[in-house]
Amino acid sequence: MSILNISVTEIPAFYLVGFPGMESAHIWISIPICLLYTAAILGNCSILFFIRQEPSLHEPMYYFLSMLALSDLGLSISSLPTMLKVFLFGSPEISPNVCFAQEFFIHEFSAMESSVLLIMSFDRFVAICNPLRYTSILTSARVLQIGLAFALKNVLLILPFPVTLKRLRYCKKNLLSHSYCLHQDVMKLACSDNKFNAIYGLFVALSGILDITCIFLSYGLILRAVLDIASRRERLKVLSTCVSHICAVLVFYVPVISLSVVSRFAKHSSPITKILMADIFLLVPPVMNPIIYCVKSQQIRNVILEKLCQKQK
Repeated sequence: MSILNISVTEIPAFYLVGFPGMESAHIWISIPICLLYTAAILGNCSILFFIRQEPSLHEPMYYFLSMLALSDLGLSISSLPTMLKVFLFGSPEISPNVCFAQEFFIHEFSAMESSVLLIMSFDRFVAICNPLRYTSILTSARVLQIGLAFALKNVLLILPFPVTLKRLRYCKKNLLSHSYCLHQDVMKLACSDNKFNAIYGLFVALSGILDITCIFLSYGLILRAVLDIASRRERLKVLSTCVSHICAVLVFYVPVISLSVVSRFAKHSSPITKILMADIFLLVPPVMNPIIYCVKSQQIRNVILEKLCQKQK
């Protein structure tokens, strides 16, 4: 049978889930969700605006920060429609094709954020371990090439998700576990063989593990270089340039790892716990990253204060 003929979806729609048993409180839960989305979109748009407008921020580090902001924006906008649909309007129904499209963008921007964090760790490694060649290694053209290469890699990596999901048949089960579509969640509803989806999903997860492993390796090399510095004050000064990135890595990976551990070793835990942890993964990093970089980066903070003072005049 050809691939085109396999693309058969028996059920007319999937149904998303908010917090089971708390449906009466969904309208109140939508308030903090809306505030978080508003903060994420405004914060990341502000980062992009200030970096674009301020020539002093046209440096590799801030170009990579722009990529991180774009990934956060994409992640927020991808999940926003169905989250509001479930919590604010009480409408859990979603068509299969829309669901497949949403899970592609959520996984795509998640993979892109992981890649950007990896690139930023390389940026810190070059800046600390080879500062004299920093500007010659990370030119504007090379930064653009790196960003495009990783974006293309992630599109090719995630594209099989919706394609293979569309080939599966969905006969009886149509209730998802979240208020948005994820590959592993949709895959479990199939009544046809989903072995390939499970194996490929594991492969994508391993690529994420490779990213965090390379980030740890970069910081191992950075730490070794910093320990060679004689002055304790200079060591702290050098390490302080990594604080923002380390916080961004923790904000992104801690919810992912925690959710994986709970799903693997606490299978009998409350579904609400898993749903809450998954929502934290989608909602918190896009909100926190602009705050982290505005608080820890004096250069960005000075630019923002300068622009605000100009407007007041």
